[in-house]
Amino acid sequence: MFCIPGHYETDLESVLIPYGLIQDRIERLARDILRDNSPESIVALCVLKGGHKFFVDLCDHIQIVCRNSKVSLPMAIDFIRLKSYVGTESSQDVQVIGGDNLADLKGKNVLVVEDIIDTGRTMTKLISLLKTYDPKSVQVASLLVKRTPQSVGYKPDYIGFEVPDKFVVGYALDYNEYFRDLGHICVINENGKRKYATKK
Repeated sequence: MFCIPGHYETDLESVLIPYGLIQDRIERLARDILRDNSPESIVALCVLKGGHKFFVDLCDHIQIVCRNSKVSLPMAIDFIRLKSYVGTESSQDVQVIGGDNLADLKGKNVLVVEDIIDTGRTMTKLISLLKTYDPKSVQVASLLVKRTPQSVGYKPDYIGFEVPDKFVVGYALDYNEYFRDLGHICVINENGKRKYATKK
């Protein structure tokens, strides 16, 4: 029913969220963000690497809505890179391993754009870090929120989809750097985990 790259056909349990549905939901999120923030300016802060595709599509949808309506949302962009996963496991240690000078966020409205909230520990740590730079506000948009018993209870301001407690890949979400080139969000199977157990 769905087009899957041949090199991943035997590695997936199911298509969880097809690409078209992802785009429809991102457009709705863009409208919600505009409604809540216009006409003030924001700094959209992309959490790399997994968040980059959601970030680009969300920013594009915001620009399209601004072009076709009277609402306005001046937007700057910035990037940060975190590391919290080893294979399929979310580690207790969250490392900030890249990013521009966060001191530039002082006094600004920050919109953190993330691919997935799992336990919530990573985002809780990132928000605490950002607040030390004295931004005017911090909001979070996450494409996915996982329903997991390990959750610390954190919920972002904007949620694309809630997903079951399974390891999902595609739409820039990876397993050891593989599957980022898959358009749909899918559940990886045991064969895929074994096949790509080693990083690229």
